[in-house]
Amino acid sequence: MDLHILDHRLRVTNISKNGLVNFTHPLIKLIFLRNRTRCKFFSLTETPENYTVVLDEEGFKASVGLPVNLTFGVWKETGGPGGNPQWRTYELHTEKSLGQGSNQKELQPSEHLQVESSIWLPLNVVSNGNASSSSQAVGVTKIAKSVIAPLAQQHVSVFMLSTYQTDFILVKEKDLSVVISTLEEEFSIYKEVGGESVPVHCQDVPNGLQKNGREAIQPTVHPVLIPKNQFCVMSLDPDTLPSIATTLIDVLFYSSSPKEEPQSSPSRDLDCIKFFSFSLIDGYISLVMDTEAQRQFPADLLFTSSSGELWRMVRIGGQPLGFDECGIVAQISQPLADSDISAYYISTFSFDHALVPEEDIVSVKDMLQHQRKEPATS
Repeated sequence: MDLHILDHRLRVTNISKNGLVNFTHPLIKLIFLRNRTRCKFFSLTETPENYTVVLDEEGFKASVGLPVNLTFGVWKETGGPGGNPQWRTYELHTEKSLGQGSNQKELQPSEHLQVESSIWLPLNVVSNGNASSSSQAVGVTKIAKSVIAPLAQQHVSVFMLSTYQTDFILVKEKDLSVVISTLEEEFSIYKEVGGESVPVHCQDVPNGLQKNGREAIQPTVHPVLIPKNQFCVMSLDPDTLPSIATTLIDVLFYSSSPKEEPQSSPSRDLDCIKFFSFSLIDGYISLVMDTEAQRQFPADLLFTSSSGELWRMVRIGGQPLGFDECGIVAQISQPLADSDISAYYISTFSFDHALVPEEDIVSVKDMLQHQRKEPATS
């Protein structure tokens, strides 16, 4: 198998629910005007807490780089008298120049925008010249033992983004040499440069560390929650994206969140959870939504696998997970791989989310409960 280091340098950002109104305009540009923004890697995921945006450097400049004292308007969800939508004007005052002679400035992180400090590089496993695919288990399950587990053992933190088409393993740029050293025995590793795949070895990465040689640390076993929503993993022809523009904007920015049960007990299932993910990566669109959101879209435009499989979610984390802990993905993906259960995996700024086939949710729930009882009985 081949492992490709894709030609994207990514940032992971978080937009608060209250602050979304300040970023609606650039987000809409990134979704619908990708040729103008030149963004080739973009993912937006809404959770009950916030919006996680993963995007390349061009997209990052487009989203946070705005003209000095730019004034723009957005529709508020709740408006003035009579409940009518209201046009509100906002001004963004910026400070830091993006380059000499440019009238663009960089919007600094604020109470509504958090930017994780690392540069992330996306990895993709390719088999027989194509993104890895199989009639058996799909998603992160297929790479759990060959990629996820070895990186966890070497203390490499990963940020996962599964899409309809493939799985992206994001690693910090500073960890690249450890990644290559760890995986080069299992994979032929290539780095995409200017549209070409160039073979790469650990010695090709300057000033890098080899395998760290430290003892593996037992990762924290995080609590999980299993909401009752049924989810779909779908795709869309990019040429038909304008046809669903109003629905997509409404679902992303103006839909009300479903009611949730209190999260006081980690073992308690949520009645339902607000989760919607849209990715536009190298021209391919992926959408993850629950069946309630799916019903708002034209049935003839979205497509999924021929089986039309429904998925259930396992949400990982009782408190925000952060970006430095290693082994979070492995502690979920390895048991699923041992049982040959398919899983999509989407990391966000605060929590992680695995999607497993609905038919397997009972066995997955039992498996995870047993895993969490083991430390107490050992």
